[in-house]
Amino acid sequence: MGSVAKPDTATTSTPPSAGRGSRKFYFFYGHRKPSQNRPVVRGGLFSNRKTLPSSAASAAVAVLPAVDFRDWDPEYDIKPAPLPPSVPAADRRLSPLARYILDSLRRHRRWCPAVLSDLRKLRRVPPDLVAEVLRSRPLLDPSLSTRFFHWAGKQKGFCHSFASYNAFAYALNDAARPAAADQLPDLMLAQGKPPSEKQLEILVRMHADAGRGLRLFHIYRKMRGKFGVKPRIFLYNRILDALVRTGHLDLALSVYDDLRADGLKEEAITFTILAKGLCRAGRTDDLLQVLERMRQELCRPDVFAYTAIIKVLASEGNVDGCLRVWEEMAKDRVEADVMAYSTMVSCLSKAGRVEKGCQLFHKMKRKGLVIDRAVYGSLVEGFVAEGRVGDGCRLLEEMVDDGYRGDLGIYNSLIGGLCAAGRVDKAHKLFLIVIQEGLIPSFETVTPLMSAFADTSDMSKFFYLVNQLVELELPVLDHISNFFTFFIAKGGRESKALEVFESLKTKGYFSISIYNILIERLHSIEDGKHAHALFEEIKCSKDIQPDSFTYSLIIPCFVEKGDIRYACSCYNLMMENSWTPSTEAYCSLVKGLCKIGEINAAITLVKDCLGNVTSGPMEFKYALTVLNTCRLKKPEKVIEVLDEMIDEGYPLEDIIYCAIMFGFCKYASSGEARKVFAVMKDRNLLTEANFIVYEELLNEHLKKTTAGLVISGMKFFGLESKLRWTSNLD
Repeated sequence: MGSVAKPDTATTSTPPSAGRGSRKFYFFYGHRKPSQNRPVVRGGLFSNRKTLPSSAASAAVAVLPAVDFRDWDPEYDIKPAPLPPSVPAADRRLSPLARYILDSLRRHRRWCPAVLSDLRKLRRVPPDLVAEVLRSRPLLDPSLSTRFFHWAGKQKGFCHSFASYNAFAYALNDAARPAAADQLPDLMLAQGKPPSEKQLEILVRMHADAGRGLRLFHIYRKMRGKFGVKPRIFLYNRILDALVRTGHLDLALSVYDDLRADGLKEEAITFTILAKGLCRAGRTDDLLQVLERMRQELCRPDVFAYTAIIKVLASEGNVDGCLRVWEEMAKDRVEADVMAYSTMVSCLSKAGRVEKGCQLFHKMKRKGLVIDRAVYGSLVEGFVAEGRVGDGCRLLEEMVDDGYRGDLGIYNSLIGGLCAAGRVDKAHKLFLIVIQEGLIPSFETVTPLMSAFADTSDMSKFFYLVNQLVELELPVLDHISNFFTFFIAKGGRESKALEVFESLKTKGYFSISIYNILIERLHSIEDGKHAHALFEEIKCSKDIQPDSFTYSLIIPCFVEKGDIRYACSCYNLMMENSWTPSTEAYCSLVKGLCKIGEINAAITLVKDCLGNVTSGPMEFKYALTVLNTCRLKKPEKVIEVLDEMIDEGYPLEDIIYCAIMFGFCKYASSGEARKVFAVMKDRNLLTEANFIVYEELLNEHLKKTTAGLVISGMKFFGLESKLRWTSNLD
């Protein structure tokens, strides 16, 4: 309902009385009389520093719409005006002042006079605004947030609040500065605001979520000893749980002693946390003592506590501990639920005690409990592992009669067991059932059948299975690759694998991954002939090309064959394609180069390997250590490095002796290298034959080094053409 504006005379006239009512009158309309140069409010309209006539005011009021509360909708949501697109989405909920500060900090990206100038434009930055800025996302750089926090604390009469301290702690933790966050309690104490339990809770939560058990224990000790903060029981439980989860059981037990020293009463979750830690450590006797203390001081453990303990013991493979806890549960007359039974049955089945698990399974059925399909699966796997495939098939039939559908894991276990038992036809029938059930066969479903058909040389059924995979639109080549990996892993099947591969190639089923699998296996059994033949097939093929894995596999084959030059050409091809050889390829190529006396190339490969591979061989690392030690021109220092290698259990490979030759020839003379060889010979660490070989390699390397220096000098003086003429004349 609109209000009518009063005329000018009503606003500017003298009030009717000069008492207290007049002051109320002036307070309602304004503390002072309006004049011609001040805006005047009339009916919600601002005049533009002009005195509107009464007719204009009436006309302005007349255009206001009348409000009818009968048409008012309380559910109507008035959306605020949208922020400009320049405001980041993460800052939409921040206050304007916080957005102003963040915009300045992010724009300049460092603490500088321009940032200080922007901050000084604000009259004051209160602690709540500091907390709002520090809690913003994306995070500020730690150098910026730290400087801003300290600048705010230097304001006149300013005192940080707990909210700003906590926001600063979260910002440091999120910026991967946990050590700096741990120093905040000291800063709070220095600024006259002693930390409380809340600060300890925040730091504990941060370290627990990040899995920093030792740092959590450190801050707990610090807050308890230095600041006298004693946690409550819920925070003690959080500390105990974090220490147990990070594997620091002894520290958790010491915290538990503090809990009891503080006179706090344990909760059920306290005993459960300790029980889990003792289960993981395999301390079953201590676990039973904790359960007994729980019975005496609090209550007997319920089914949830027992189930949690059994789960932890089962995950650690402690079957005897599971059975002892199961007996304790029976003594306490605690009725096991479905989860407890399922955990026990799975644990017993995986541990090879499927008969005991089957007894518990039948007990579940007699009690009328709802049995999960995973229980059937664990029992089937247990029967197959013990070679009782028939019992597993009967259990599958019982499962189907109970109204369950078999999952792919159950079918995979039975198919693998039937193929291992020689009952391939029944395994193939199960495979057809898998397809009828609408399940997608996996590698574990197809690979045992393929292996069984390949063993019996029944290629018609083998290709019938391959055609079924094609009809199902499955990745046939991936399945065939997995088949070869599984088939040749057993050993002694290499010839059969090559025969199957020849048959597959006639049907067009081949890929570079299959070639790599076969080459790797043939190299492992030192059948270089067939490995080279497969590599030549790849090079002559128009459909596939060798990849980095192929070259990494074939380089050791050529090195063992003695064709070092071709192995080096393969390495150069990899470098042209920006491929990184495997560690085995590097080692074999370096070893081959050392044998033919190419010491410079071998050292270059060592450096290249350590620069490209994540974790190179220790022999290469020691080779570079020997090179750096040769700079000292002291043979005894090099011998100390060799002694360290021997103590660490690393053999003195050819590359180590080549590094000695290279280092001393470059930084000293060949005499120091001969002294090292002589000492190793006297210690019987170097045979007479190897001593002679290394002497010859040293002489050859010295000749090459000298020749290289001579050629460099000739090139420098422009006499290279004369050198060529002389050599041609000879």
